[in-house]
Amino acid sequence: MTTLTADEYRTLISRALEDAADANTTEPDLRRLFTPSSHRLALAPDVTVVKGARGTGKTYWAKALTDPRLLEIAAASYMMPRLRRVEIATGFAADRTTGAAYPHKRVIARLMQDESFEAVDFWFTVVLMALQVPEVTGISDWPGRMSWVREHPEALDDALQEANSAADSSGTTRVLLFDALDHLHKDREHADKLVSGLLEVALELRLTTTALRAKIFIRPDMYDSAPKKFADASKLSANTTELTWFRENLYGLFFHQLGNYDGPGAGAFRAATGVWRSDGEGRFIAPVEVIADQTRQEAIFNEIAGEYMGTDRRKGLTYTWVPNHLQDGKEQVSPRTWLYSLREAAVLSAERYAGHGHALHYDAIRASLHGASRIRVEELTEDIAWAVVALEKLEGGEVPMEPSVVLAYWDQRGLGPALRRMAGNPDESDDGGSGPRRPDDLFAVMEELIAIGVLTRRLTTGAIDLPDVYRLHFNIGRRGGVSRKS
Repeated sequence: MTTLTADEYRTLISRALEDAADANTTEPDLRRLFTPSSHRLALAPDVTVVKGARGTGKTYWAKALTDPRLLEIAAASYMMPRLRRVEIATGFAADRTTGAAYPHKRVIARLMQDESFEAVDFWFTVVLMALQVPEVTGISDWPGRMSWVREHPEALDDALQEANSAADSSGTTRVLLFDALDHLHKDREHADKLVSGLLEVALELRLTTTALRAKIFIRPDMYDSAPKKFADASKLSANTTELTWFRENLYGLFFHQLGNYDGPGAGAFRAATGVWRSDGEGRFIAPVEVIADQTRQEAIFNEIAGEYMGTDRRKGLTYTWVPNHLQDGKEQVSPRTWLYSLREAAVLSAERYAGHGHALHYDAIRASLHGASRIRVEELTEDIAWAVVALEKLEGGEVPMEPSVVLAYWDQRGLGPALRRMAGNPDESDDGGSGPRRPDDLFAVMEELIAIGVLTRRLTTGAIDLPDVYRLHFNIGRRGGVSRKS
């Protein structure tokens, strides 16, 4: 089926995925932008809330939407012409730039120390800044801007309607993007308050204007924990979607990267896998079955990695084994972790199994999980650092564990005090996102880790387990599972 040798495949994979480990900091680009079918609704202007776990692509899409060229690709790929008539502004992001419409998180922490602080006033101020309303942009400080919003409710409504009419008359939709809400405030109660206010403002824009929209990228647990006691809150569910990665999306992403590599091997890979359509500027679109049909994908991947994770089927089918061992407790795989693991397997195969008949040796695939686990934990650290601290306290143990054993580990190793130290001073600038909802209740901490997919609970016994993609990094064993790194 293929014109590439095992060695040529290894070279193609290792080079095409060379910056996979840095995918969270690399800007989306025209050639590599992949548009999985499951993400279509996330880009629709009228969808207000886009839920996604850490690493599922929230920030990737938030950045892609701000690039007119990438926006055009999305409009064409998803057959969504309305995307060609949107104006994008950023209402919050982790990488704040000079002149942004929102303040630094240290400023937010100071604003919240004022007893008169209202989250709705804060977010309306951000909206007016993003819309460049002169009455607000002309004020030099955030307390002054918020005071104007609080003291001029009619002028606020007039400014929104004026911006709405201007967008309407030009046939555009003005979309305000909100991302990285994990970094709003270190204290979870304060973060929940801010998210609640943002959701209320977003819903009001949705219900009272025709051409002003907010798009909020948020972790599911943060969305769930934010109070929704404002009017018509139930209507948010009608404008909500979730970023998911099904198995065919992951393989489609992998093949898309190989076919769009700007170097040796990519052309041969395209020729071997069907008729790829040129989309201009060096970008190629794979045949539908290559990115959406699991039977076809399995045949292609078997050429690359072989059918089995050993000499026969007793060790498992390679096509399903790889994503199954990279998924978290919610059965989701981070694209960054996925691509890193495949590249690492290619590099290890070249170093240790150069004479193997397939590009990826099954033992190299197993070994790649350790590096992938490190990458996934790095992702977790950026937004949910407290979860990493909790897992560190289980190091050296073996899962599954009885819940009482987990709690004993945490109690003996001081998880409670560690979480309280992390909450510390909300004005500090270190990263790692907000903390757990109830840091003083270790059982509640365990339940929250299960809810976000870091831990799992076995249905038959109630024992606590840990997905391999986290377990391996923390030197936690599992009887019969992938071995810990010695």
